[in-house]
Amino acid sequence: MSVLDRERSVAPRSYNRWLIPPAALAVHLSIGQAYATSVYKNSLVEHFDASQTQIGIIFSIAIVMLGLSAALGGTWVEHNGPRKAMLVAAAFWSGGFLVGALGIATGQLWLLYLGYGFFGGIGLGIGYISPVSTLMKWFPDRPGLATGLAIMGFGGGALVASPVSNQLMALYDPAYDATVPGSVASGGALVGLFVTLGLGYFALMMMGVALVRVPPKGWRPAGYDPAANNHAPVAGSDGVSANNALRTPQFWLLWTVLFTNVTAGIGILEHASPLLQDFFRDASGTSAVTAAAAGGFVGVLSLFNMAGRFVWSSTSDIVGRKPIYAFYLGAGAILYILMATVGGTSTIVFVATAGIIISFYGGGFATVPAYLRDLFGTYEVGAIHGRLLTAWSAAGIAGPLIINAFLDAQGEPGTLTRDAYQAPLFTMVGLLVVGFTANLLIRRVNARFFEPAEQESAPAAPAAEAAAAPDPSGAAPRTGEGASRSTLPLLVASWAVVAILLGYAVLRVSTTAARLFTG
Repeated sequence: MSVLDRERSVAPRSYNRWLIPPAALAVHLSIGQAYATSVYKNSLVEHFDASQTQIGIIFSIAIVMLGLSAALGGTWVEHNGPRKAMLVAAAFWSGGFLVGALGIATGQLWLLYLGYGFFGGIGLGIGYISPVSTLMKWFPDRPGLATGLAIMGFGGGALVASPVSNQLMALYDPAYDATVPGSVASGGALVGLFVTLGLGYFALMMMGVALVRVPPKGWRPAGYDPAANNHAPVAGSDGVSANNALRTPQFWLLWTVLFTNVTAGIGILEHASPLLQDFFRDASGTSAVTAAAAGGFVGVLSLFNMAGRFVWSSTSDIVGRKPIYAFYLGAGAILYILMATVGGTSTIVFVATAGIIISFYGGGFATVPAYLRDLFGTYEVGAIHGRLLTAWSAAGIAGPLIINAFLDAQGEPGTLTRDAYQAPLFTMVGLLVVGFTANLLIRRVNARFFEPAEQESAPAAPAAEAAAAPDPSGAAPRTGEGASRSTLPLLVASWAVVAILLGYAVLRVSTTAARLFTG
């Protein structure tokens, strides 16, 4: 297993850095399935004769383990490198499906908790952070673009998994029809689904393991001058350790920024379909928006979520991380006010407002690794990112609690109108103002928190790759675009795989989204 060691993962001179994004996408497209569990939730309820809450606990365990494993395993990921981390993530994520399949086959719900919830959640957390640090080391000139590409895959993963899961359940159980309300898949079909997903995701994630490399020490892309980088933290240092980062006010201010942005986004995502119908419900209880159109609204939000992760994160490379977060939070607060006050006047206004808010939600996830890199350097940025993701776990609890508490006090689901949402929407405005203020307070990290550059345990390039070391004249060693034609077939094949998956997701969701306008 030494081939997985960090020092054995150093890229040769001919390696093309554009092979790293598809490696990261392969992992994120796989673990993004976590947001598609609702597709087979009712089938699990029927099979185990359990309550919605009992089945919902599976997802809750997975998300809690995501936060814990990312926070606790971040330093391990940094020290062991992306190749070993991706393999561990693949083993836990795919193994979770197989243990879950055993639980379904034997009727033991606790095995589903253990498999998909506990083991799968560990795979989620390790998989989510494993490519982040490596991407930013390969793309010091465009860290927002690089992480945006990868984390876009997490949003796209659910869009792929939803239709694929329905098709697999129909294949294993011909009586199941996803278009028929109340139709549920048999236990055998669920077993087949979990086994197929487990093996399929393992194969896809192993593509990432095979492709990922770390750059040689001292490498930088041609034409990139670190001295001209306006976001460089401190000269003569590679960054702040994860433990030291927790001692800085900047970490906790950014934790607050991420928490408020995610909480506000979840406020719409969790209630997307009923939110649209309730906003256009009249006093008689009839909504002008059909259930099919509301399903289209969910599809629109999914597309905005995925696109925002790439577009806004890439934009941050041009305008800077602090200004882009000021835009997410400030414009988000204004859009929530518009939604609460004039959103009910037109479905187009409502959908456009909600879509842009959700694009900020996705963009916030994709931009935060680059923001961390600007503040803390690349020394242990993956580990710091893992600790910061506890804000995601907290927001995942707070967002639904805030919305549900207000709505429960207003009446029964299916009878609510636009007025019921005024208080929760303005509460989200208040949260975004808090986040906006926290972002304004972020300054450069004090130099005393930084590690001396020579203390970094970065791998040295093997002797065969010594040519990739910095030239005494100061010229940067090149490993990247156009470095060698030998990597071209691999580059085309790897991008083709992820492009086909993302294209399939966009096509299927666009079909669903069209219902919003066709009814």
